[in-house]
Amino acid sequence: MAYTRNEIKELEPMVKSGKKRFVRYQEGEELYSVGLHTFEQIAKEAGAIYKIRRLVLVNLDIFDEYLDTFRM
Repeated sequence: MAYTRNEIKELEPMVKSGKKRFVRYQEGEELYSVGLHTFEQIAKEAGAIYKIRRLVLVNLDIFDEYLDTFRM
């Protein structure tokens, strides 16, 4: 039986306040305004992926540190 996932309407404020450290691919796509495939690739390159059975979570702390390496 498949369950529908509830959308988090205030995702960005939760992430900024530190209440939400892990996101799914779709949430990260919305948060960083990039495509789904691009977010997946960057998260894998950063080593920020956590797989729990069939669930994939991205650690935003690691993801942000990786993005900071590209700052000019």
